[in-house]
Amino acid sequence: MDILEPSMLLDEELYSRQLYVLGPLAMQRIQTAKVLLSGLQGLGAEIAKNLVLMGVGSLTLHDPHPTCWSDLAAQFFLSEKDLEKNRADASQKCLAQLNEAVQVFVYTGDITEDLLLNFQVVVLTASNLEEQLKVGTLCHKHGVCFLVADTRGLVGQLFCDFGENFTVQDPTEAEPLTAAIQDISQGSPGILTLRREDNRHSFCDGDLVTFSGIEGMVELNGCSPRPIHVQEDGSLDIGDTTTFSRYLHGGVITEVKRSKTVTHKPLDIALLQPQVVAQNHQQARRAHLLHQVFRALHKFQNLHGRLPRPWDPVDAKIVVGLAQALEPLKGREEEPLDEALLWTIALSSAGGLSPMAAILGAMAAQEVLKAISRKFMPVDQWLYFDALDCLPEDCLPNPEDCAPVRSEKRRGCRYDGQIAVFGAGFQEKLSLQHYFLVGTGAIGCELLKDFALMGLGAGGCGGVTVADMDHIERSNLSRQFLFRTQDIGRPKAEVAAAAAQKLNPDLRVTSLTQPLDPTTEHIYGENFFSHVDGVVAALDSFSARHYVATRCTQYLKPLLEAGTQGTRGSASVFIPHVTEVYSGPASAAASEDAPHPVCTGWHFPSTAEHTLQWARNEFEELFRLSAETINCYQQAPTSLADMDRPQTLTLLRLVLGVLRVHPQTWQDCVVWALGQWQLCFHYGIIQLLRHFPPDKMLEDGTPFWSGSKHCPQPLEFDTNQDMDLLYVLAAANLYAQMHGIPGSPDQTALRELLKLLPQPDPQHLASTFASNLELTWASTEFGPELLKELQEALEVWGKGPPLKPLMFQKDDSNFHMDFVTAAASLRCQNYRIPPVDCSQSKRIVDQIIPAIATTTAAVAGLLGLELYKVVYGSRPLGAFRHSYLHLAENNLMRWVPSPPTTQTFNCLKWTSWDRLKVPAGQPERTLESLLAHLQEQYGLRVRMLLYGPALLYSARWSSQKQAQHLSLRVTELVQRVTGQVPEPGLQVLVLELSCEGEEDKTAFPPLHYELCDKPATAPPLGSMEICLKTLHLERTADTQ
Repeated sequence: MDILEPSMLLDEELYSRQLYVLGPLAMQRIQTAKVLLSGLQGLGAEIAKNLVLMGVGSLTLHDPHPTCWSDLAAQFFLSEKDLEKNRADASQKCLAQLNEAVQVFVYTGDITEDLLLNFQVVVLTASNLEEQLKVGTLCHKHGVCFLVADTRGLVGQLFCDFGENFTVQDPTEAEPLTAAIQDISQGSPGILTLRREDNRHSFCDGDLVTFSGIEGMVELNGCSPRPIHVQEDGSLDIGDTTTFSRYLHGGVITEVKRSKTVTHKPLDIALLQPQVVAQNHQQARRAHLLHQVFRALHKFQNLHGRLPRPWDPVDAKIVVGLAQALEPLKGREEEPLDEALLWTIALSSAGGLSPMAAILGAMAAQEVLKAISRKFMPVDQWLYFDALDCLPEDCLPNPEDCAPVRSEKRRGCRYDGQIAVFGAGFQEKLSLQHYFLVGTGAIGCELLKDFALMGLGAGGCGGVTVADMDHIERSNLSRQFLFRTQDIGRPKAEVAAAAAQKLNPDLRVTSLTQPLDPTTEHIYGENFFSHVDGVVAALDSFSARHYVATRCTQYLKPLLEAGTQGTRGSASVFIPHVTEVYSGPASAAASEDAPHPVCTGWHFPSTAEHTLQWARNEFEELFRLSAETINCYQQAPTSLADMDRPQTLTLLRLVLGVLRVHPQTWQDCVVWALGQWQLCFHYGIIQLLRHFPPDKMLEDGTPFWSGSKHCPQPLEFDTNQDMDLLYVLAAANLYAQMHGIPGSPDQTALRELLKLLPQPDPQHLASTFASNLELTWASTEFGPELLKELQEALEVWGKGPPLKPLMFQKDDSNFHMDFVTAAASLRCQNYRIPPVDCSQSKRIVDQIIPAIATTTAAVAGLLGLELYKVVYGSRPLGAFRHSYLHLAENNLMRWVPSPPTTQTFNCLKWTSWDRLKVPAGQPERTLESLLAHLQEQYGLRVRMLLYGPALLYSARWSSQKQAQHLSLRVTELVQRVTGQVPEPGLQVLVLELSCEGEEDKTAFPPLHYELCDKPATAPPLGSMEICLKTLHLERTADTQ
């Protein structure tokens, strides 16, 4: 079979998020690789989908079998029209459409030794043991990386054999450690001291390091990697430096990643001497048990020519007997097999589930990438996963309920694979659910695919509502597999909904493009959530997750949420009154969009992130804010004394720079840009050092320039330095765009022009910088002379045409990122900070989260498993699992969530899921009646009552103000305080209260003031435990 050579060109826009995970070198290897995949059931489809999305060079599909009904529960490339057609042939077209750069072939013959020589990696799924042993032996012989992946019901298996001498060139996902140097001693050994902010480093004994940017002891710069030894005080022994020059200052130490060699056994040996992935002894025991179960299932299939029938006790008994009769594993103490566990696995092994295929398919695809790219440590050698916790403990399915659906008109059902595990009754329950999916990005697309295959909301009054306000970008296509090139620019929610319905025509999907936030609570309000059985969040910001979680808590809806970063992922489940509520990492949420302090970014940067923040602010001030301010002045001239200080500072930097009039030509723009370079990186630094000399001391005797304050040095402009030229090129073009002047990308012509231009006037630059310094640090107003000068210049600028404010965009062709990258790099040179490359700069500036298709598919599958439990209903806390996944390190952890925290106040107990319910009554009660009810019914003396941010009552008010509020009916009071009329049909006002005697950590449950006309009763004891020791416990709620 002839396999064409794949393309060598790397599409950085398409794979932008993936490049941040794998890097350019790994991506180049991936796009030239050739992979053979045998077996196109659900698991094979998942592996194929991930590999094509991630840009493998060519993928050859092999499957000699026809499509059957049970395939459709997990194989999303197949439909009912493909029944009896060859699986590989039927899947090829849809796979090829995922990525035009990937060649997808179909091979229909037998797998032979000659065929295997065409590929770097061979993957077998849904194969029998005989074929696995034959192909595995040939692959090991010829150095072809070999994988086996399989799922049987709720258990999964993955095997890797990358040969006896496989080199992993980049074993970890972490970036190499870097740290700034404080001092290096001359001696044997030489001792390197890190700067104070880097002293809590993670260097280890034996690490190899190299050095750069050192002044004085230049012999270390660019040296061969040197081993280090960590001292007790955190300093580093770097070897003999006796003959080196004396260290002066500066420099960076950088870890050199070391390759690792992996030795794998061939399958025939590994089958009886399994090396399993396990975090502890208990996991290892379970993995070895699952290993024996798979061996027994292979034997059963070999004997009977089929898998065990669903939930058939006769077949299950045979499987258990076969497992117990197996030859013991070598190198392990023989232990009795858990017969109950064997029995359960055998009973449910006939099924095929979409979530299981997604999880194992993601793991297998990641291992293929590891084999190709030699990045990240591969699985050593067996990995087992089970989700038997999805099965109910109290009532297991029966054989009749789990048998394939048959009728006169139909020979099967698209959910047969799922019914074989959970039964037809559960399938009906799934079809009647109505779920709300928030976010249709990478995880959201995977979830919609899983929903379609599972049949969630595909019958009766069921359905799925999806919400996403974003539109499709080209960079989405390498992960968000429901989208195609022709969909770019269209709303994600609409396209994803239509694509999901193609996967399963019975799926009922409604798409919404309005955001889910406080501005749309009239859309996503009480009526909306009352028709929803649960919420699934696939969002990429903590603030959005917190908001969705708050709504789920308010309306008592189950929440499933997931997130990823690179090869790390998490999936969590939150069930009313069963688990804790969503809290998320509060620190990340709090700092999500927080910029660095102005003084730090402007004058005292210590990290590359500081310089990038500064450069990003430079862009905003120079090319957007200044234009907006001048345009506003043109429309409505005003006195500068009426402007705020940031506006004045922005104008000052633009109008009083080296170019005090409108530019007329490209050369004028270059002159301005060169002046900006001198202002920022030369004269500005000189002026700063006049205020704070290098030898300045603080009152306590410590140097001013110490710790995180790096003493800067002015730069000299040099047209032969790439970053100097790039800064002027980008700044001049942006300035030209702002003024409607044609720019130029010609670097050669610019270099020649700069040689002819005079240097900017130092006096103008120094005075401008001094004014900037005063504005930044002092709170005083401008002096009258400076105000007058600026006012006169502004009047001149105001007579010209309007300027074009530039909105920052991450396009590589518009000079925006060029400006930020060059400015940040030059700032790093000023302060001797290790710079970052253009790719890293773009990721930091745009706050891009590294992402890869395998991780998103895996976390969606993990959520799918939890969805089974939620839909089943009435499951105990111990049935649910939070999950954490790290594919680069072959780590998958699942644990039982925490129960909800109970709070107490006097004799009242509650959790975050509870609420105080008080009916409005007929006629509606007044505020005074409400407060009296709370005191009488619950013993709560209200100190403060709020409706959102609006204060309805405070015990600190004067008696006159209190009386004005107390006499009003509650809805009337809310309307008067907020100025808003309650929405028609509103059933509940959610109020917050604080009470006398509460502690700082007390958070009372929300007060639900029920407006609907229904009998007034006390809150049910099932939702909140009331322990009041008075007769009021037995009374129903009074009305007035």
